[in-house]
Amino acid sequence: MDTWRPARGRVVCVGETMAALAPDPSGPLVDADHLSLSVAGAESNVAMYLADHGIPATWLSALGDDPLGTRVRAVVAAAGVDVAHVRTDPDRPTGLMLKNPTPAGTRIHYYRKGSAASALGPDVLDHEAVRTAALVHFTGITPALSASCRELVTRALAVPAAERPYAISFDVNHRAPLWPKGTAPEVLRDLARRADIVLVGLDEAQDLWGAHLTAATVRELLPGPRIVVVKDGSREATAFTASGAVTVPALRVAVVEPVGAGDAFAAGFLAGMLRGEPVNRALRIGHITAVSALKVTGDHGPLLPHRSVDQLLVLTDKEWEAYETPDRGGT
Repeated sequence: MDTWRPARGRVVCVGETMAALAPDPSGPLVDADHLSLSVAGAESNVAMYLADHGIPATWLSALGDDPLGTRVRAVVAAAGVDVAHVRTDPDRPTGLMLKNPTPAGTRIHYYRKGSAASALGPDVLDHEAVRTAALVHFTGITPALSASCRELVTRALAVPAAERPYAISFDVNHRAPLWPKGTAPEVLRDLARRADIVLVGLDEAQDLWGAHLTAATVRELLPGPRIVVVKDGSREATAFTASGAVTVPALRVAVVEPVGAGDAFAAGFLAGMLRGEPVNRALRIGHITAVSALKVTGDHGPLLPHRSVDQLLVLTDKEWEAYETPDRGGT
């Protein structure tokens, strides 16, 4: 049985992107004398990596009429993403996040309540860019932002898959601080089960729906999607389709910072599927793209050279498992 794939064409990524501040040099926020400014947003990360792979990508969102909004728009556009349809809101600010690196890990402080993007609603689905897309990408972050944002994602996924003019991919992307206690598991499961393609980390699935879960039982929990990809951290990723399960180990890499790696993996996998690649190669492209994020302190890093990617894709399974990405440069 052939594996289903979305039609080739433009991908529209819908969701909030924020300005991000982090101590420079890295250290606890309370001790910082200087902060560096960057851009952070799951959906725009996916759009940027898709554009890196040569997939036409549009980012749909809203920004404040402020310098941070101008910065966000420029950074995403510079990556080759179409930002022409991003709304400028004169009454609400651009969202902001602060990174607080500590020896116990990096904690994120969000300042996004009442942001421009939190006012997004179901009217986004009427936009021509959405109606003519081959694939629309959402994450579980958007429905946590506001009632109107939840209605946006809920309404998109309420249309049966066979009746939608585009496919929908949904990265669960659970951000616990954004959800009222106890509300996320049911909402995210209900949304995920209606998508065509679902991506979820095994750890977040266990946090949401039960510590006993394995990759296979996550698929049993989400039987509806055409494709479910379960990412098991730095170990492996498994894609479940009507043709069965395919598992590909992650590449070994010296991690600089893990933030953004999940978005990079999602973009790589989606790019592979949109190109018509076999599932195992799409998973490899996901892992290869994730390396780009793991090797930088920001959310978006440069892809490996095309020649290096091509070489990795033709490795035998044994060679792939033994391969370790170099600290710098190509293969």
